[in-house]
Amino acid sequence: KVAIKGIERELICPACKELFTHPLILPCQHNVCHKCVKEILFAFEDSFADGGSESSNQSSPRIRISASSMDRIDRINRSGRKRNSLTPRSTLFPCPGCQRDIDLGERGINGLFRNFTLETIVERYRQAARAAIAIMCDFCKPPPQESTKSCMDCSASYCNECFKIHHPWGTVKAQHEYVGPTTNFRPKILMCPEHEMERVNMYCEICRRPVCHLCKLGGGHANHRVTTMSTAYKTLKEKLSKDIEYLISKESQVKAHITQLDLLLKETECNSERAKQEASHSFEKLYHVLEEKKSAALRAIETSKNVRLEKLQTQVEEYQGLLENNGLVGYAQEVLKETDPSCFVQTAKQLHVRIQKATESLKSFRPAAETTFEEFVVDTAKQEDILGDLSFHSNGLEIPEINEEQSRMYNKALIRWECPGKTDSADIYVLEYHKLNREDESVTWQKTEVCGKSKVLSDLDDDSSYAFRVRGYKGSICSPWSREVILRTPPAPVFSFLFDDKCGYNNEHLQLNPRRTSVESRAGFPLLLGSERLQVGCYTTLDYIIGDTGIAKGKHFWAFHVEAYSYLVKVGVVPSNKIQKLFHSTHDVTSPRYEQDSGHDSGSEDAFFDSSQPCTLVTLGMRKFFIPATPAAPKDPASRILPLPSCLGICLDCDRGRVGFYDAGRMKCLYECEVDCSGIMYPAFALMGSAAVHLEEAVTAKYREYHDDI
Repeated sequence: KVAIKGIERELICPACKELFTHPLILPCQHNVCHKCVKEILFAFEDSFADGGSESSNQSSPRIRISASSMDRIDRINRSGRKRNSLTPRSTLFPCPGCQRDIDLGERGINGLFRNFTLETIVERYRQAARAAIAIMCDFCKPPPQESTKSCMDCSASYCNECFKIHHPWGTVKAQHEYVGPTTNFRPKILMCPEHEMERVNMYCEICRRPVCHLCKLGGGHANHRVTTMSTAYKTLKEKLSKDIEYLISKESQVKAHITQLDLLLKETECNSERAKQEASHSFEKLYHVLEEKKSAALRAIETSKNVRLEKLQTQVEEYQGLLENNGLVGYAQEVLKETDPSCFVQTAKQLHVRIQKATESLKSFRPAAETTFEEFVVDTAKQEDILGDLSFHSNGLEIPEINEEQSRMYNKALIRWECPGKTDSADIYVLEYHKLNREDESVTWQKTEVCGKSKVLSDLDDDSSYAFRVRGYKGSICSPWSREVILRTPPAPVFSFLFDDKCGYNNEHLQLNPRRTSVESRAGFPLLLGSERLQVGCYTTLDYIIGDTGIAKGKHFWAFHVEAYSYLVKVGVVPSNKIQKLFHSTHDVTSPRYEQDSGHDSGSEDAFFDSSQPCTLVTLGMRKFFIPATPAAPKDPASRILPLPSCLGICLDCDRGRVGFYDAGRMKCLYECEVDCSGIMYPAFALMGSAAVHLEEAVTAKYREYHDDI
């Protein structure tokens, strides 16, 4: 029989690090105190309202919230945006157990079950821990007597006398359920948190939670596989009992493992001490080398100083000799007193040479030695880098490689890497990055530690290039740095929107996915029936669809994918005052008569086209990108046709009145033109024939975790 005091670790809340109090079961199957859930949600909502500031996460000293992604911030509170459709509100909760953002649904905390079983076990543990403290009767007059039983229906404790008084024979209360003294009162029937008047009687095998019959009939579990509560109870209890029996039967094996682990603990202690001694010896060698280099450098500086001082002192003495009645000048003055010509000439010849040299040195004064010691400056930059990378030998640790194809630069940066051997030999990775700036010669790498093989970064500047590198660590052992990879951020903040399924949407020709992030045009039987009404020489009209969010000001960027099989797709922007004209145009804008580049050379055709087009679009199709025919464009049609990038982007600058079309993979502008931004601008798309467009998915922490699981 397992001792109740041996399971304390399982009864501690991961948020407050104390025993559970009214624990709630999260969708990820972790348990958190009811009070902790509310405090975490309040702190999380505060950080959401403040734009994700870290300071707001310190509102409660009782809990500690991990750095969680703020996915909902990306779609609201941005200047110059207006919504014309609402999305259901959901509550994100940063689970302190698994460090992931858990979706609690529209009901939030009200949709969570209270874990009464865990609550009962915690209460048993509390009673075992305070066996000497008795539970007193709730109805005795002072002083109260020690209780002997507790009524589960009344949620109160009684002594024998008070129990008889409040539960007399022959009354309804006499049928109440009573147990031994306890402070843990739980309801006899578990009710559904979504349908408060219904009791749970089924178990959802998909969500792994109890549900009621209304949840199954028309709620969120309508299409889920469910079973009866009795069947689930029997099945889960049998599985748990078998697993517990198996563990108990392996008690001798567990004890053997514990003995082996104790030996490994001692061996680890010994080996760590030996490793410390070896590391200390290695660093002492470095200290000796540095001390020798230091002594040699100081000796060289001291020797050079003495030589220079000697030269300067000699020069000082020479110049002092040029003073009157002193040195050379004084000696010359004495020679001038000689009256014998022969003796004067004999002495004055050599003296005159010395006087001339002194005169020349006086005219061009130059110190005999330099006072600076620039040649003795020790350059330790390379050595500092080497010492900064000083670590234990890699011992075969593989060098990770950044995967440029799977890495993305969008609303956030998603950096992925992998090991050549496809084995995760490192325990942790360190990702470093810095912004490329030609003006700054010094490079300051920003560092972040990652447990997996991908990282989402959200603090990068727009329209900038960044260098990334990564290395792996296994304990104190690290691998060399990977090859540096340079990626560029979008030219403007990312603009989030969905396809509008109301304004002008033609559901006969276009098909939206449920999330409204993809639209497809199918050239099927309805297109053949529609072609009967077309005149000879005309093409089928385009099917337009716009975004559900408009832009009033500022600079914004969005990206999308066009399927390679697409026959004809037009992408661009349309002002709000021309949307009706776009969907109710009386003429066929794709017929040869109104085509911008139909092969005719008349300028009147281009003028009519420019004035008649309600929106600014470029043409894509058949794996090609067509640059519009403008006076600034190349005259050769072949030079205006580019390969279609795998991901396209559009940058709209309302303040400057310009729109650019980008290769979103390389963030390179393919074409840019002026656009009238007097009204609210909407993303516009047009499809004809078989074609499909998929909006680029925003980078979030959930996106990274989901793909890591795959």
